[in-house]
Amino acid sequence: MDLMNRLREAVGKRHVLTSPRATARYRKGYRTGEGPALAVVRPGSLLEFWRAAQTCVAADVSIIVQASNTGLTGGSTPDGADYPGGLVIISTTRLSALKVIRGGDQVLCMPGTTLNRLEQALRPYGREPHSVIGSSCLGASVVGGVCNNSGGSLVRRGPAYTEMALYAQVERDGTLHLVNHLGIALGDAPETILARLDRGDYTEADIDPAADRRAHDHDYVCHVRDIDSDVPARFNADPRCLYEAAGSAGKLIVFAVRLDTFAREDETATFYLGATVPGPLTELRRTMLRDFAVPPIAGEYMHADAFDVADRYGRDMFVAIEKLGTDRLPALFAAKSRFDGTFGDGISDRLMQWAGRLLPDHLPPRMREYRARFEHHLILKVSRDQAADTRALLARLFPGAHFECTAQEAAKAFLHRFVAAGAAVRYRAVHRDEVEDIVALDVALPRNTQEWVEHLPDSLAAQSIHTLYYGHFFCQVFHQDYIVRKGTDPLAYEHALWKLLDARGAQYPAEHNVGHLYIAREELADFYRSIDPRNQLNPGIGHTPKARDWAGSGDHP
Repeated sequence: MDLMNRLREAVGKRHVLTSPRATARYRKGYRTGEGPALAVVRPGSLLEFWRAAQTCVAADVSIIVQASNTGLTGGSTPDGADYPGGLVIISTTRLSALKVIRGGDQVLCMPGTTLNRLEQALRPYGREPHSVIGSSCLGASVVGGVCNNSGGSLVRRGPAYTEMALYAQVERDGTLHLVNHLGIALGDAPETILARLDRGDYTEADIDPAADRRAHDHDYVCHVRDIDSDVPARFNADPRCLYEAAGSAGKLIVFAVRLDTFAREDETATFYLGATVPGPLTELRRTMLRDFAVPPIAGEYMHADAFDVADRYGRDMFVAIEKLGTDRLPALFAAKSRFDGTFGDGISDRLMQWAGRLLPDHLPPRMREYRARFEHHLILKVSRDQAADTRALLARLFPGAHFECTAQEAAKAFLHRFVAAGAAVRYRAVHRDEVEDIVALDVALPRNTQEWVEHLPDSLAAQSIHTLYYGHFFCQVFHQDYIVRKGTDPLAYEHALWKLLDARGAQYPAEHNVGHLYIAREELADFYRSIDPRNQLNPGIGHTPKARDWAGSGDHP
């Protein structure tokens, strides 16, 4: 029986996609990366997932496991056509189940569980997941966040992390080995364990409440407050957070993760700040991290240029999220991909951009006023017990340059900040005649950095149409998008930026995986080699070799 027939036997004929049109949206990354695939396989149960993975491992084809395909570095999509044995993409979007356990204190998430769905499931318990806004707006998966060291906007929670996972590892001899570190008694045989999870066939008595493993990064709240450290607070290659599934970037097949949840703070205060120079923002960050009892809940930065591009090229997405909610976005993106597959790449973006011009103004008047006055913008969210001290600090550092948001203003301000990344992609689609590409960097600056604003040399600034800066200010994590002019060599431009960042002691990427844009640092490449010794899962990630058994690994930069 050939590979396709065995895969159809494992998951059903309907869920083995082979035509270029049917597989297109799985083979092309949200922002970057694409390539051919032998098939896209869509298992409907963990047991089907296991059997499909076994089939691929036995056939010695390369495997990429993909969830929502919302990544920004191409880490869950093909990169070229030179995968050993050909490539099969296993999509986990049908595996979206989750179970709230231990009275809401923890949750068990399957490979396709989205952050948005988890947020909704925890709401009746008064709890929240690790991340509540940002990538969740695009339907990103919980497991994807863990595998990619995703950080998010919440200062106290750090990178998504757990030591409690159920995963399969491809051994050096080409066999697939299941490891159960969930702390849940489910039996011994792989098919028994997975079938019981599929059925929900376990009780609280089967769950070890004091398992000797952590389900979030307990140390981060202290770690981020060390404002005099010359090491960034969080970054993808940080050895602190590389553990089995955590940081694995597709080098393990993850079936489930167990995660802590967090008490939701309903009584909060949100402030909108403006600055013409960065100094007051620097002093605010250092003062709050050093002197307040705990860090603020969130502090999201946006430069005026990013504000403008998000305003113009993210308006329709802003309105779609605001009116439809995030749970419908995966279907919207799927329909968009099918439309582009029929009528041409980028057609939907241009139509949506045209339609967006007809929408009424979506931003509050006070935000408009601050955009006219200030170059630097910060959205600051604090707990109720921090509000009075925050008001006093802002009165000293930002007299006449801050306001306390209404609930509607706060929601709109955060949403505007989080459509910025997609707005850069839209700009490229609409202005293809002018734009060569987007050079997107995800940067973690040392915690002791005080000069955090980048100053590009004239030679690089001249090659950029727009340079967009936005990010998680208190963690010193910045997303930097350079929309470069036609004729610019994006790779050479990016390498020039790396040299500038290296001189500043930065680490990159900060909270996305290395994908196919970044070079995996040696400690990260060593981790990948240790968990995927055969190099059959997501080969080539981080510019590592694609060959089996890591042949050519000595040539890794």
